[in-house]
Amino acid sequence: MGVRIIGSGSFVPKNAVTNKDFDKFDFRDEHGTVLKHSNEVIARKLQEITGIEERRYIDDDKLTSDMGFYAAQKALEAAQIDPETLDYIIFAHNFGDVKKGAIQTDLLPTLAARVKHNLRIKNSRCVAYDILFGCPGWLEGSIQAKAFIDAGIAKRCLVIGAETLSRVIDLHDRDSMIYADGAGATIYEFDASEGGILAHETGSFTYEEAFYLFFGKSYNPDLDPDTRYIKMHGRKIYEFALQQVPQAMKNCLDKSGVAIDQLKKIIIHQANEKMDEAIVSRFYKLYDKEVPENIMPMSIHMLGNSSVATLPTLFDMIMRKEMIHHQFEKGDVILFASVGGGMNINAMVYQF
Repeated sequence: MGVRIIGSGSFVPKNAVTNKDFDKFDFRDEHGTVLKHSNEVIARKLQEITGIEERRYIDDDKLTSDMGFYAAQKALEAAQIDPETLDYIIFAHNFGDVKKGAIQTDLLPTLAARVKHNLRIKNSRCVAYDILFGCPGWLEGSIQAKAFIDAGIAKRCLVIGAETLSRVIDLHDRDSMIYADGAGATIYEFDASEGGILAHETGSFTYEEAFYLFFGKSYNPDLDPDTRYIKMHGRKIYEFALQQVPQAMKNCLDKSGVAIDQLKKIIIHQANEKMDEAIVSRFYKLYDKEVPENIMPMSIHMLGNSSVATLPTLFDMIMRKEMIHHQFEKGDVILFASVGGGMNINAMVYQF
């Protein structure tokens, strides 16, 4: 028995924002002091560390749920199924629908309910709900979809990951340069053949790590302190990820029964190129192995970090043969992995 992906889709906003577009920003530190380095130097250092050259922002009149709907449409077209046959729509995000220029999120109705409405699904037994799990949200939604299908509760599940981070960033914080917008979606279905989701692993670290990512006031002291923006303790997140993610990936792979040499690709959350490279390197060191060439596709250079959308978007780009040197073949085994707010970690082994 297996749970397989039968269709995928993604939505990448057309508005490209390059590092040069941050040249006139008033960057400050957490104390409100203007940074001593020029914005050109700040942007160059960010690119050296994260790999980000540009990121994509959504159109002013669109919302997170709109992007999720577009990605879902493409996934349904790829799967060639009737939307009425979906048993679950699981929408992973973190901040809901935030209108351009607004300071309040909109979660009523849920984003999943909005997608179901826009897909014009009449079936009341198609259950639509949202999941807030940080950047690993889409992957955790995929794990939940497998659980529903394994339990006989569902046969088909649509899992969406979408985020509009451009509307929750502090423009006086250099970390704002990392974030982006986008959406990805996948459809999972019961399949009697071998393969599909072979194993998964999830962990929540909250004792000391819960507030490594948080909502905080602007670094500009002249702005309203009650208006909150996404903030992070970057160094702590980096050290946490390097310590915890490789082991979670190993636990998941060992649970699957797949040998490390059988892995075709590692689809990892596009947060920071240097961090992702270090995580994968440590993962292979746990097996006393060297990292194979082209094992880790990267989309962060042009798309930035779109949180829950990075994994399903990257997966869909490879499925549609839009990534040079990367493709999937029948029998290939891939390993998904993500880390983010919570602090949450998860991984999943999948065989085509």
